[in-house]
Amino acid sequence: MRRYGKHTDEDDIRSRPNRKGNRPRTHIRPKHEDAAEGMVLTVDRGRLTCLVGDTVVMAMKARELGRKAAVVGDRVALVGDLSGKKDTLARIVRIAERTSVLRRTADDDDPYERVVVANADQLAIVTALADPEPRPRLIDRCLVASYDGGLEPLLVLTKSDLAPPDKLLELYGDLDIPYVVTSREELENGDAAERVFEQLEGRVTAFVGHSGVGKTTLVNALVPEERRRLTGHVNAVTGRGRHTTTSALALPLKDTDGWVIDTPGVRSFGLAHVDPSRVIHAFPDLEPGTEGCPRACSHDEPDCALDQWVTEGHADADRLYSLRRLLATREQTEGD
Repeated sequence: MRRYGKHTDEDDIRSRPNRKGNRPRTHIRPKHEDAAEGMVLTVDRGRLTCLVGDTVVMAMKARELGRKAAVVGDRVALVGDLSGKKDTLARIVRIAERTSVLRRTADDDDPYERVVVANADQLAIVTALADPEPRPRLIDRCLVASYDGGLEPLLVLTKSDLAPPDKLLELYGDLDIPYVVTSREELENGDAAERVFEQLEGRVTAFVGHSGVGKTTLVNALVPEERRRLTGHVNAVTGRGRHTTTSALALPLKDTDGWVIDTPGVRSFGLAHVDPSRVIHAFPDLEPGTEGCPRACSHDEPDCALDQWVTEGHADADRLYSLRRLLATREQTEGD
């Protein structure tokens, strides 16, 4: 096979015939220096709804991005028709580096991880205190994914009129997680939205929770007009109606630069992608004590240096228990 260097003569180059008679093919890709910056609001069957300035634009991923996929929350560069008019389509040509990622797998044996949200600052874990009963194992898994992905957790406990929050709050007290407790009446009259809003200002917050806990009701109360505007735009382009929580959707908070991202209700939260060594980063009081741990320490074995670290008074024993409980959630099913 004949090989060519970078500086070959034109006579040495074999060009492929172009049957269409237009521009010859080239491996040089355009730089798209004039591309507009935008944010991905939702993804639906290969079409991405993006916000460019104040305009909602429908786009598709450019071929040169290969298998790299954009998700809700991604900051992207777009070219093409950015008018936002019906039946127009732009192209996403670049995806900016992500500051955080919320990832999950279908189960703990699934090697394929799914990025649910990018660039969120906070993960609001919405849980009902009754009807349905709270699932601490699912909360633990969401916390692990939050710490692993670089998001700060927030507990939102609903339906406090049916059951008190004390027992559940005590379970997570040593983690120093901020929380908001609401009742069904507060969800209906808007008081819950007002109190949750205080935790969201100026931040990008992803909401997770299983069906029936009041997650979407709360999100609708926070940003009612924006959901109708954006989902209406999506439906007009795709030609089909879809339930608003079948895919993640980013919505801007009124009168602030904050965002909420409503995600579909989850039945399980696989953690096959999580390296246990990264979870320790969420425990700054314990992390220095790992310097004496054996290589690849699981932090729950006889030679773990964290036991001595706690004995010497550098951290509280309850904090070590919380760390080990979160790490153990990767080895147990959510119903345990």
